[in-house]
Amino acid sequence: MISRRRFLKGLGVAALGVLSAPAYAVGIEPFRLRLQSYYLTPPRWPKDLQLTAALIADPHICDPWMGLDRVRSIVAQTNALKPDIILMLGDYVASHKWQHAPIPPQAWADLFGDLSAPLGTHAILGNHDWWDDPQAQRSGEGQTKYGRALVRAGIPLYQNRAVRLQKDGKAFWLAGLDDQIALAPFRKYNRRRWRGLDDLDGTLAQVTDDAPVLLMAHEPDIIGEVPSRVSLTVSGHTHGGQVNCFGYLPAFPKKHGRSYAYGHIVETEGTTLMRHLRLDTEPRHLIVSGGLGCSILPIRFGVPPEITMVHLGGSDQIRTA
Repeated sequence: MISRRRFLKGLGVAALGVLSAPAYAVGIEPFRLRLQSYYLTPPRWPKDLQLTAALIADPHICDPWMGLDRVRSIVAQTNALKPDIILMLGDYVASHKWQHAPIPPQAWADLFGDLSAPLGTHAILGNHDWWDDPQAQRSGEGQTKYGRALVRAGIPLYQNRAVRLQKDGKAFWLAGLDDQIALAPFRKYNRRRWRGLDDLDGTLAQVTDDAPVLLMAHEPDIIGEVPSRVSLTVSGHTHGGQVNCFGYLPAFPKKHGRSYAYGHIVETEGTTLMRHLRLDTEPRHLIVSGGLGCSILPIRFGVPPEITMVHLGGSDQIRTA
């Protein structure tokens, strides 16, 4: 029979755990930073075309969670990894109310302008980069004020655009989609009113030869529409779920047995129409970064912020550091 003393001690330990978990999720994990590395050679990507891409996703810049000093540190750590190319996957601005005064876009964009890689830094926009610009919401087009800040910092912006690049004399295409839920009139959480500005077909129509295609898309759900012509799609948006309770992601539950919340995902089913017509069900590869910042609430639990490194060409493996 358990003693009163042991019972009270156990109750105290349990209470401490209940109290410490939220404190950790708010005050510790959001400020951590890890390196997540993937090594793969997806279909249509030549093994002798070795390319290292650093993914910078979802910083959601704001004080005190992602201030300018922290952005500066992330830039320095990314440069120290010496990637061949740096891909910025959107959601640069934070819209939650748990922050101090907003940080001017040009201040953080200029810091990202210090990112350095032989093949450059390239960016797309995320949903918050559209939602938090009322003028862009009204016009329904353009770069948004956050996109313009990146362009002024010397970072090319991809809004349904594809560009042919070369590494060691071998060509590949870098393509980037505009956001899939960019326009959210009246209320941003009224899903029925969301409208995307992405044009997958128009973007891939710019690819004019057989060189492999690397696609940037903020929301990973697009993988159901991506043809096997694309070697690899890289996305952010989910923050890896932001809260991971022993494998359960309350913000991103599985749909039809599948989840695009985090990691290296191989999709084989395609859209309902593609399956019905038995078209293009070859494996399509997707990497979803866990990202850097927080959305809605400034918490992370079980999903620390990360810089994601993708090593294309050579052997297939996953390493975490």
